[in-house]
Order: sequence, then C-alpha cells, then structure tokens
Amino acid sequence: MTCSRFIKLMSVLCLVMFLGSLSDADAARKPRPKFALKFATLAPEGSAWMNAMHEIDDAVRARTENRVGFKFYPGGVQGDEKEVLRKIRNGQLHGGGFSGFGVGAVASEMRVLELPFLFKSHAELDHVRDAMAPEWDRVFTEGGYTNLGWVDVGFIHIFSKQAIATPEDLQAARMWVWAGDPLAELFFSAFDLSPIPLAAPDVLTSLQTGVIDAAYNSTLGCVALQWFTRVSYMTDVPITHGLGAALLSDKALRKISPEDLAVIQEVAGPLLRALTEQTRQDNRDALGEMQKEGLEVISVSDAVRDQFFTTGQGAWQDGVGKLYSQENLDRVKSLLQTYRADNPPAGH
Repeated sequence: MTCSRFIKLMSVLCLVMFLGSLSDADAARKPRPKFALKFATLAPEGSAWMNAMHEIDDAVRARTENRVGFKFYPGGVQGDEKEVLRKIRNGQLHGGGFSGFGVGAVASEMRVLELPFLFKSHAELDHVRDAMAPEWDRVFTEGGYTNLGWVDVGFIHIFSKQAIATPEDLQAARMWVWAGDPLAELFFSAFDLSPIPLAAPDVLTSLQTGVIDAAYNSTLGCVALQWFTRVSYMTDVPITHGLGAALLSDKALRKISPEDLAVIQEVAGPLLRALTEQTRQDNRDALGEMQKEGLEVISVSDAVRDQFFTTGQGAWQDGVGKLYSQENLDRVKSLLQTYRADNPPAGH
C-alpha cells in the first residue's frame, strides 16, 4: 500500500470497540478532578470517538467545577472486554466502551438487538431501540450499570481471502468467532459451522498465518484493525448490526452526587448520538477506501440472499431463555413489523 493511501485510510479511523485515552501530555495539562472516572478502552488517541470523549470530559469538568472528570486508558492496556469487566467488578476501573460482546456480558437481553439478519437499515434499528428505551435502561440498572449512550459499530459483513457468495462457501471457510460470544455461536450453529474461537486482537495475525481465512466486522472496524490488509473479499449481505455503548458502573457513580451524574448524562448523550451518525458515514467511507485498495465486494442474488436470511433467522429462537426473553424477542419483532408496514421500501 502506498504511504498516501495509508494516510487516507487512517483518516477514517474510529475503532469498532470504542473509546480512547488521553495522552500523558494532555492529561498533565488538566488539573486532577476530585473524582476521576477510570474508563478503559481498546481505541487509540486521535480517533473520532476520542475527540468526542475529550469533549465530554472537558464539558463535565467545567460544569462540575472539576468535581468529576475522566481518566482514560488507551489501546487495550487494561485488557480485552472480559478483563475490563472483571476489573470494574473489582473496583479497579469504573467503566468502559464496549461492543455488543461486552454489553451482552453486562445485560444479555441487549443481544436481541444483534440477532442475525434482523435489521435492514439504521432507521429500523433506531425505531426499535428508541421504542424500547425504558426497558433497556431497566436491564442495565439490573446489571449494575448506567449507559451514557449508544455508539454503534455498524452493519457487520464477512471479510475473506476466498470469495463467499453462498452459505456453502461460508461452510467451507476457516471462520473466526470471538471466543466466548454466545450470540455468534448461535449464528454459526445455524449455518452448521465450527468456527475457530480467538480473541479479537489475535485475528490479524491469524489471518496472516492462515489459521483463519475469514472474519466478520464492520467496514470501519476492518480498516481500523487493519484486517483489510489480509483479505480480498467482502460479502455484501450484512449478517447483523453491531452495538456499542459507553457504560459506567453504578457502584462507582454512587461516589458522586446525583446532580453531577445528571451533568454527565446531559453532556454525553448528544455527543454520543452525533458520534453514531459520524460513525455511520465513516463506515461508508471506509468501504470506498478498501475498494480503492482492491477489496472486491461479492454481490449475491436475491435467492441466495433469502437463503442467508432464512437460515440466519433460524437462530433467533435458540437464544430465548439463554440470552434474552421470549417477551423481548416478540416485542422487537412486533415493532419491526409495524415499522416496515408504515415505511415500505421505495417503489412499493
């Protein structure tokens, strides 16, 4: 890859697993707050997400007269999402930025929003998630957390070394699965696959060495984690939509006043919503950049697309009682059905 193209690719960098960190120099320029919320992340300094987090931190410090601020830990220095959650439970950390994997470990009911082949557009996702907002707040509270805001990963595609145009091609691939992710396991079981479980940081090396030859991610995530350098194809059927959220432990939040907590929520909400919109655009930009680098998008026929959807949706019921309730599954399906009836695709 040329240096100039690499710079262009990195200009859309906004890591899928969320949340960055202050550099030591930046932290040194800020007076220490009375209470610092220790917030861990896999994302680097300089991402669009980190810019938003700087804004949140600055505004919270200003509005609370430096009673509360954030201390960010960069680039996975506190470990993967499992390790971060363990440290939060132990009181070593106060919160973090999580993908659906980490969100589901806190509140498994949330995984109903990541079911395979559920949403066809961002508008559908926004409608269902907003309609059930009180339920999600309750689920997080029961799990011991407060959600500062959603920051979506985006639609998830399969990236591979060999073209995957049919379910049979998928079955022939050495597919990665995020080790310990029960929802992904349900999905791959529906396709009669035995994927290779790995931690997310091991995917790039495993693609390079041939341990795996296919993985799933958003287009932006594929750029940010440099997986695009080890694959040649993307299947144009999105298999799911990945969630992300900024979570704080309620145990930690009890150390600050309700008034200061309200400030954090008031500040974070709009900024994280704006970041979600930017991330959606960055996902589109990332795909274009990868195509310039030679990534080939594999289009499938309507019949094959229906085959993917039918098989994948067969996993929905398998998660009932394991990850989410029948009630929430039925509610999501009902909201989606109503939305689609009221908003038919153009031309219908």
